[in-house]
Amino acid sequence: MINLNNLNKYREGNRLEAKKAAGGLPNSLWATYSSFANTNGGMILLGVEETNDKSLVAVGVDSPEKLISDFWNTVNSSQKVSLNILLDKHVRIENVDGKRIVIIEVPRADRAFKPVFLNEKPYAETYRRNGEGDYRCTREVVEAMIRDKGDRTQDMLVLLKMPLTVFDYDSLHRYRNRMKVTRPGHVWEELDDVEFLQKLGAIGIGEDDKWHPTAAGLLMFGSEYEIVREYPQYFLDYQEHFDADVRWTDRITSSSGEWSGNVFDFFYKTYNKLIQNPNIKIPFKMESGRDRIDDTPVHKALREALANCLINADFYGTRGIVIRNNLDGIIMENPGDFRVSFNEALSGGVSSPRNSVIIKMFNLLDIGERSGSGVPLIYHAWKEQEWNEPTYTEQFEPDRTILRLLIKAQIKAPNKTRLKRNDSNDSFALIEKSILEYLSEHPGATQIELAAAIGKSRSAVQDSIALLKEKGLLDREGAKKNGRWIVKTEYT
Repeated sequence: MINLNNLNKYREGNRLEAKKAAGGLPNSLWATYSSFANTNGGMILLGVEETNDKSLVAVGVDSPEKLISDFWNTVNSSQKVSLNILLDKHVRIENVDGKRIVIIEVPRADRAFKPVFLNEKPYAETYRRNGEGDYRCTREVVEAMIRDKGDRTQDMLVLLKMPLTVFDYDSLHRYRNRMKVTRPGHVWEELDDVEFLQKLGAIGIGEDDKWHPTAAGLLMFGSEYEIVREYPQYFLDYQEHFDADVRWTDRITSSSGEWSGNVFDFFYKTYNKLIQNPNIKIPFKMESGRDRIDDTPVHKALREALANCLINADFYGTRGIVIRNNLDGIIMENPGDFRVSFNEALSGGVSSPRNSVIIKMFNLLDIGERSGSGVPLIYHAWKEQEWNEPTYTEQFEPDRTILRLLIKAQIKAPNKTRLKRNDSNDSFALIEKSILEYLSEHPGATQIELAAAIGKSRSAVQDSIALLKEKGLLDREGAKKNGRWIVKTEYT
């Protein structure tokens, strides 16, 4: 809502359009109506002029009542506008600086009503808002809106031309093993693979009365070669940027041929890389002296964010999914816009996944929030850490959703005193114990990973490793990059 008493302080933009309307309803109004409805909503001011310095000034209209009557007559005409999404409260007359103007508030259209188009031409006259202007949508964008209209989500589609041989059964078995751990004794545990795929929604009966993969099954468990037959633009890309002197320090792509290339395997490969970011602190403690506890709200939020990125992707869209892991933050991009308004997503309780079968598959592994609480969970975790608030951005042409998770580095005082081997400092002894425990389970860990895992600075870890070697408790074999740690004795 704008303050009409300070109209000159506003400028036209993504959600505000001014029109002089001296000769009645301007023809350009309808493109703006379509663009606001198809983007994030907005306000149209009739009887307001944009001056040379881009400020707005009220000039008024002669007969605002007639203007409103003409507007309602036209917006309710299906020959002009595909759908009227306005209520009476959205159109009103206001007095500004002694001038009567007409205000039309256009809400964001529900996905079931998109595209909102003009003159019975969905592919020629569907508009979106970009900055101060309205632009015609491409055929690809219109088709993406049409795909999102129905209650049946994209991933329910049964792919009639594909046999069950498209699956990477190693991926499926990894999924089943994880589900056994997450949900021990589940009634599906004893099913054979085809029965399990059926229950999961990964296969469906086609018109030929035979089993075929669903889109969800193909994306989650298919091999990359088979996936791109259905989704030509399919591409999953994880990029790690921990060193400014190199383009990336690590990269995982679905097209490498080194792994399955499917969504399920990408999730775990990527998540395991994200939590190795040195500025994401992993707690290290033992419960009942045996079970390691290393999960935090930040880790849960990262799983949620990554799952959201995959679950809400329009896999027919361009550019694919890109995850960038930087020292100062993580960026997640997926093709496709928000299916609900961002305010609804942030408030929670509204769930409208683009791929509802895939979210079911993740839910069975206790990943992903079906209740609509995923976005609030992410924001709450970052707030607890006193990190900068996450930001979601929608881009159009092509449609993309971008999540930026900035990380405030864990700043530690330098370790000025090097502790000797006979030092009885309790905190140093705890570091040694933590290192030995962790390396006994992860002999291939790097020092950066180790420091992140136990929540200590790299310099403290280096000092501790040196003393552990002197004590004969730790050794290393192999090359610096691909070697392994050897814990040489039991520790208490």
